[in-house]
Amino acid sequence: MTNTPLSNIRNFSIVAHIDHGKSTLADRLIQQTGTLQARDMKDQLLDSMDIERERGITIKANTVRLEYKAQDGQDYVLNLIDTPGHVDFAYEVSRSLAACEGSLLVVDASQGVEAQTLANVYQAIDNDHEIVTVLNKIDLPAAEPERIKEQIEEVIGLDTADAVEISAKTGLGIPDVLEAIVKQLPAPQSGDRSAPLKAMLVDSWYDTYLGVVVLVRIIDGEMKRGQNIRMMGTDAKYLVDRVGVMTPKLVPVENLGPGEIGVFTGSIKEVADTRVGDTITEDKRPCTNMLPGFKPAQPVVFCGLFPIDADDFEDLRSAIGKLRLNDASFSFEMETSAALGFGFRCGFLGLLHLEIIQERLSREFNLELIATAPSVVYKMNMTDGTETEMHNPADMPDIVRIRSIEEPWIKATILTPDEYLGSILQLCQERRGIQTDLSYVGKRALVVYDLPLNEVVFDFYDRLKSISKGYASFDYQLAEYREGDLVRMSVLVNEEPVDALSMLVHRSAAEKRGRVMCEKLKELIPRHMFKIPIQAAIGGKVIARETISAMRKDVTAKCYGGDVSRKRKLLDKQKEGKKKMRQFGRVEIPQEAFIQVLKVDS
Repeated sequence: MTNTPLSNIRNFSIVAHIDHGKSTLADRLIQQTGTLQARDMKDQLLDSMDIERERGITIKANTVRLEYKAQDGQDYVLNLIDTPGHVDFAYEVSRSLAACEGSLLVVDASQGVEAQTLANVYQAIDNDHEIVTVLNKIDLPAAEPERIKEQIEEVIGLDTADAVEISAKTGLGIPDVLEAIVKQLPAPQSGDRSAPLKAMLVDSWYDTYLGVVVLVRIIDGEMKRGQNIRMMGTDAKYLVDRVGVMTPKLVPVENLGPGEIGVFTGSIKEVADTRVGDTITEDKRPCTNMLPGFKPAQPVVFCGLFPIDADDFEDLRSAIGKLRLNDASFSFEMETSAALGFGFRCGFLGLLHLEIIQERLSREFNLELIATAPSVVYKMNMTDGTETEMHNPADMPDIVRIRSIEEPWIKATILTPDEYLGSILQLCQERRGIQTDLSYVGKRALVVYDLPLNEVVFDFYDRLKSISKGYASFDYQLAEYREGDLVRMSVLVNEEPVDALSMLVHRSAAEKRGRVMCEKLKELIPRHMFKIPIQAAIGGKVIARETISAMRKDVTAKCYGGDVSRKRKLLDKQKEGKKKMRQFGRVEIPQEAFIQVLKVDS
């Protein structure tokens, strides 16, 4: 099983847009090579989390080792890494691609090239991958393989003469895919079994029985049980107590040699010790230079997570710690809020990532949470020449000390059928977008826009999908920070600022956003015995206001007949009392109101 010659190993990943059939193709390859018995097979086998199976998306990259006897009679070992297609998990994709030499590009034969197809293919090309094109869903009545091949050549510039046509659902053409992997994808370049161990840490996850399981790609040397190893980046030392390969199940092996992808455990308690992209070597006989590694994941969106019941804070702390073990791209720090109590400020790679983490916390740990409005990282240039980062609008320093505020901008690529182009351009203009390119890919328009991330974070993706009836696809990458005319809008209830509702907005959109929030709060805060003003303000200037009228007791009920001045006297007395009450009265904002207001965006 081990000691496979380098020329008979193929390491490859599957890249595609969301829903083009990556996970189904992986299932068929596992079935075709007889890696698992029929009784163990299930759909989307490599999507191990419940949430992945329900939503039908891949969140974590997963790996499996296949053994295949080719038509030339030789035995090959194929290491497949199934990657996510969604833009929020591009970090998972980049790590997986670095461990492989080739990729299968899966394109839906009816839908063609989408925005995320482009993004993932360019990542594969950046990693010097050989690429085999696979046209999936060839059995659909709407499939047009010839047109899609032309489109791939036109847009991506790949030669599609050898493209494999398959249907992953029915299993049509799967043997051709295996042959194409063996014939067209390269074997690992070099690898010296006698050299000191040099391995790349691709991923790690937490297993309740084994501790941290580490996925590695061996470059030189070999890894075996009982070996003392060292992580060169963190300088942590461990004793290897188990070496294995994933055939989705963990199967122990004697050793792992050059070019192979496998896993090991070593009583590691914290996934934090296993930095993705680190180089693993022998403790006594280290290799000379480290591998280049990966850039650490940069959180893009921040939001506060608070338990609805303050007693759950400790449970939330341990739950977040456990999730961090499984997901290296998620970061958090503690914060407090006058309105919501103790909680955490968390950083995510995007909104879907945020949603998934929230859902995992409520599902796997039974926690009920409130999330504050998502915000992005701003850079503050202060008058004293320093520069600071701001994650939470409530922490904004005094305006007099700020020289300028910079906000992150993204480069967004949108692919859309022609008939929706007008409304999509309008949406981008509304969000302060700057159009940089517009071209045609067959019948579809490819628009490239520079957009401020702050405007995309809330509900841009949902709006885009509803405008285009789900046909437009969207991909983005962070471009740069640019100076913007940004102001902090705070919300005051009964002249008291509510810190959980303050946000940074562009001056031009402040009034509209403020008005919407005030109207929403007016509906949600119950009436009191006194009048309550709700205001949105920038600094000392009120830009929007709503008033909740007071409940009124009929104090003149006992007056019947007599002079009007008797009634007047009682009403004035009531008025005085209400005035006094408003001075000392506290407005309780119900928890539901927070949840509702934080959901309202645009």
